Amino acid sequence: QYIKRAIEQAGGNMSQAAERVQLIGESPPIEALRSVIGRVADTELAVLILGENGTGKEVVAQSIHYLSRRRAKPFIAVNCAAIPDTLAESELFGHEEGAFTDARQTRHGKFELAAEGTLFLDEVGDLSLNSQAKLLRVLEEKVIVRVGGSAPIHTEARVVAATNQNLAEMVREKRFREDLYFRLNVVTLEIPPLRDRPGDVLLLANHFLKDFSRKAHREPPELTPVACERLEAHNWPGNVRELRNLMERLAYLLPEDRVDAKDLAFILAPRGDAPLVTSLDQTLAGATVEFQTQYIKRAIEQAGGNMSQAAEQLGMHRSNLYRKMRQLSMDVPN
Repeated sequence: QYIKRAIEQAGGNMSQAAERVQLIGESPPIEALRSVIGRVADTELAVLILGENGTGKEVVAQSIHYLSRRRAKPFIAVNCAAIPDTLAESELFGHEEGAFTDARQTRHGKFELAAEGTLFLDEVGDLSLNSQAKLLRVLEEKVIVRVGGSAPIHTEARVVAATNQNLAEMVREKRFREDLYFRLNVVTLEIPPLRDRPGDVLLLANHFLKDFSRKAHREPPELTPVACERLEAHNWPGNVRELRNLMERLAYLLPEDRVDAKDLAFILAPRGDAPLVTSLDQTLAGATVEFQTQYIKRAIEQAGGNMSQAAEQLGMHRSNLYRKMRQLSMDVPN
């Protein structure tokens, strides 16, 4: 959607679209990242993008694509974490009609759709070992075979991968193939979390506020000095995505022409405002349940309802978070 909007706003001009898909920030880490992107974009080097959720890994991948000679070709993004292992091969390489029960027609996979463009494999660390082996073979041989087919199909898609996981540690634990790790990790781009670049917070806030206000057909509300201090003091566990979502809500829902600290009070509630255990007149087991319940609720609120992000902040997998919430008799989203 980000790329589509950029191309539409540029009137279909790919060079102008490339200018719109950019990293916002003037902090030294972002300047260094922008410099490396400029050097590797028009090469065939494999790039691995590292960073927490919400830091902008896909924007970096888009920048690489639009600064390369492939800019007129497709950019195809795949969220590997969202693909069931049983469908991963079909999703990436396609399938022939009748290859399995629901294969009612031939379907092109993401490698074919990317053609001579860029295939962005987000959360590549979530691929199973079986899928990793097949991906490695394609990267080395530049040939895919659809599920249920036998004809080799040549691919020139450039693969850019990203993850929020520690792949080196996963290699040591035998959860990620070492050969695939070295194949993907020729150049590593690490995106700093927003809390490590506080000088960029207001630049990003004003950028998003201006953009969303234009779409909401209104003048951008002004950030008061107190609101600016509040934004800069926030820890931003959801990174740039959290800030972007906040500015979107303000642009569409704030009736005033100024954003004050009170307008951020419920959205950016500082930790420690209220005790997590309300009473000492209970057993340790009861207090533990109350603490865990309130702590999980606060993590979910800070993540804007994003359960994957809340689970990551709590240091657990989403499935384990759901299990813990059921144990605590909390409402679990469908």
